[in-house]
Amino acid sequence: MEESEDVPKDFIKLKSEKLSVDEVSELVVSPSCGAVSLFIGITRNNFKGRKVIHLEYEAYSSMAETEIKKICRDVRQKWPSVKHIAMHHRLGVVPVTEASVIVAVSSPHRAESLEAVTYCINTLKASVPIWKKEIYKDEYSWKENKECFWANSEK
Repeated sequence: MEESEDVPKDFIKLKSEKLSVDEVSELVVSPSCGAVSLFIGITRNNFKGRKVIHLEYEAYSSMAETEIKKICRDVRQKWPSVKHIAMHHRLGVVPVTEASVIVAVSSPHRAESLEAVTYCINTLKASVPIWKKEIYKDEYSWKENKECFWANSEK
């Protein structure tokens, strides 16, 4: 890959199929970067002592993608050395141990990519219209992210 072909890119995807850590991390690899930082959010089998069977995610997709693009723009302003950003979120049913969200960021050095990936996931949880339902054995519960600005504004 020539240097001129390695222009910064954002890879945003909302999909119902299983997410691939390899696919997402490979999207952000760049010959000019020595760091790729990843965050992988997976479905765990419990919440506050209750057995979780699986999660289900719903989104207002066009608005979610717009909000994720804003996050990418913010990252590029805060950390100008960031090269590529990938943010993939699963929709629909996500079984225990499978990824719900994968965020990857590349940069020349690790500090910027680590800070940027943390910013991405925290801001995604706070501002992107994606809703999570936890399914238990005999019931379910819609969950709001404690970081979510619209949920906290009414309290």
